[in-house]
Amino acid sequence: MKNLRSSFLLAGLLLGLNTMASAQIFQLPKIGGIKLPTTKKTTTTSTTGSVSQTEAAEGLKQALIQGISKGTDQASQTDGFYLNKLIRIPFPPDAQRVANTLRTIGLGSQVDQFELSLNRGAEDAAKSAKPIFLAAIKSLTFKDVWGILTGQKDAATQYLKRTTTTQLTTAFQPIIQQSLDKVNATRYYTALTTRYNRIPLVTPVQTDLNQYATGKAIDGLFTLVAQEEANIRENPVARTTELLKRVFGKS
Repeated sequence: MKNLRSSFLLAGLLLGLNTMASAQIFQLPKIGGIKLPTTKKTTTTSTTGSVSQTEAAEGLKQALIQGISKGTDQASQTDGFYLNKLIRIPFPPDAQRVANTLRTIGLGSQVDQFELSLNRGAEDAAKSAKPIFLAAIKSLTFKDVWGILTGQKDAATQYLKRTTTTQLTTAFQPIIQQSLDKVNATRYYTALTTRYNRIPLVTPVQTDLNQYATGKAIDGLFTLVAQEEANIRENPVARTTELLKRVFGKS
């Protein structure tokens, strides 16, 4: 009888340990003080805490829409690129020697005018980014939402980079070209590089201005979106709706 009781006690202990281990395996990560629903749930309204899958997805979309709207609006304003040191587009790096040389021969004002027109082109093109970003947000799956909410502070920005960069490049290139022509950036650059290439013994410059400006414009937009994403995650004041406060709240 003693051995039988010992067997029951041992079996009960093992069962208890197994239950505890299972509970630990399925313990979910938290965002702030909120335990999010498990991805194993199939219904969009089931919860394991105070936030449902639907609410988590909607809260993330609100945050992205808020950040993207603010970022793209800021970038598309006059001087949105030019006066922002983080995203200002400089003279193309591989042609920087052109700027340096031209400044030494008294053409600094033309170089400055070219850089201004380059940023004006980016500001003009930035207006077309918002619809592309919004389409990407609408296509978010719960798996995407989960990865973003439990990821790094720029996880949403990285998601947008993966899913929109190709579309943005395709959309931006003709707009950038039109913008560069409209603000005379192409003409300024052609004039500057032509003058430079005529200098004896220099290596001719053949920078693809459209490709350069498009890439820098897209990089600048993602920089602003990343700032807004981090702000919403870290700054309670930036969470402008009750749902954002619940999804991104701190414990």
